[in-house]
Amino acid sequence: MPPPSIDFDQVVVDGVSRAYGRRRALRQVSVTCRVGEIVGLLGPNGAGKSTLLSVLGTLAEPSAGEVRYGTWTALTAGGALRGRIGFLSHELQLYPELTARENLEFFAGLYGLGDTARRVGAALETAALTGRADDLVEGFSRGMRQRLALERVLLHEPRLVLLDEPFTGLDESACDGLVARLRSLRAAGQIVVLTTHDLDLVDGLLDQEVVLRAGRVRAPGAGGSLRERYRAAVLVDAPARGGRGAPA
Repeated sequence: MPPPSIDFDQVVVDGVSRAYGRRRALRQVSVTCRVGEIVGLLGPNGAGKSTLLSVLGTLAEPSAGEVRYGTWTALTAGGALRGRIGFLSHELQLYPELTARENLEFFAGLYGLGDTARRVGAALETAALTGRADDLVEGFSRGMRQRLALERVLLHEPRLVLLDEPFTGLDESACDGLVARLRSLRAAGQIVVLTTHDLDLVDGLLDQEVVLRAGRVRAPGAGGSLRERYRAAVLVDAPARGGRGAPA
C-alpha cells in the first residue's frame, strides 16, 4: 500500500506503446526525464505527443511497456501519484463564471491543501493577477487565462509538470513571461515536459529534445538551431509528402 505522499527524481518511459484499435499512436517509446529538466516533445501533428503526455499523466494506460516514477508505477502508487502531477491541457479547465481567486480556491479545495489564502495569494501574484483577483475569468484575455491556469496546475507543488502547447494564443510579452516561469520551475527542481510547435521560443530553453514521428522517437538531427535539428530528425527517411506536418 503506497504512502499518502510520494516523490521521485526521475520519470522513465520504458518501451511504451499505445494503440487505439488498429491505430498505434506510440511505438516503443523510451525516454528518461529528470528533476531540474525541461523536456520538449516535438513532432508534426499526429506524431503522438499528446498521447505521450496523457500516458505520463496517467490519463491513458500503455498498451505495452511501462512508465516508472522513481520506483513507482501508476499501478503501485495509485491516487497518490496524481497528487504529484500537474497537467495543463488545451482546455484550461477554468470556470469563467468565477473570479480568478475563486477558481484557485476551488482547486485548492479539490487538492485538499491547507493555508489556502497564502497559496492563492502567492499564485495570483506570480500570475500578475493580484489586481484582477476578484474579476470574473470570463472577462480575461487568453494570456491572463493561461497564466491563471498554469498557477492552478502548480498550486499543489507537483513534481511532474505536463504542458500541452502552452504557448498557443499568447502574445510576445506573455510568451516571454511563460519562458521565465518555466525556468523558475526548473530551478525549483521540478520535471517539466511540454509539447510545442513554437520551436524558436524554446530554442535554448530545453534540456532535452524528444522528437516523435508516427509514434516513434527519432534520433536528433544535426544543425545549429533547434529548428534545423528538428527538420533533420523528422524528414530523414520520410516519404515525399512527409514533411508537411513540420512547422514552417
